[in-house]
Amino acid sequence: MNPTLLLTALLAVPLTMATPPAHAHGEKKHAPVAEAAAVQTAWGLAGKPARITRTISLDMTDAMRFTPDTLAVQEGDTVRFVVNNRGRMLHEMVIGTPEELAKHAALMARFPDMQHDEPYMVHVGPGQAGEIVWHFNRTGAFEFACLITGHYEAGMRGTLTVTPQPGVAK
Repeated sequence: MNPTLLLTALLAVPLTMATPPAHAHGEKKHAPVAEAAAVQTAWGLAGKPARITRTISLDMTDAMRFTPDTLAVQEGDTVRFVVNNRGRMLHEMVIGTPEELAKHAALMARFPDMQHDEPYMVHVGPGQAGEIVWHFNRTGAFEFACLITGHYEAGMRGTLTVTPQPGVAK
């Protein structure tokens, strides 16, 4: 056997073992929201369950639709989204800017088995329910969508408007 090839193989084994596992669009359960890192995004950050100010329920169907598909929240709200999959296939809800969601959908189309798991998304199996707890500390026009290959392109998305708190000048 080639000694260089053997050395390369022996060095690669510890590197692959040091890499943490990634999560895909499978049946994997998300870590509890309380454990999620609170990383600031343009549309807010992971919320704390103890600070939930309202709950919004949404349904996802195999007709590639969310119901409701238009949502409005107020800056400062920490929302628990209860996302029900009424269909027979896997769906997801991902919150973001229109630009970020379009980029992510294009990436998913190129790499359908791409692995990801963020606090602003939930993957929900057929007949199941999932949750996102999100704190909206930025105002603006955002969206939510299912980015599973073909779903976004079929129109499985909605709008999310975050309005300023009353009496707070911006």
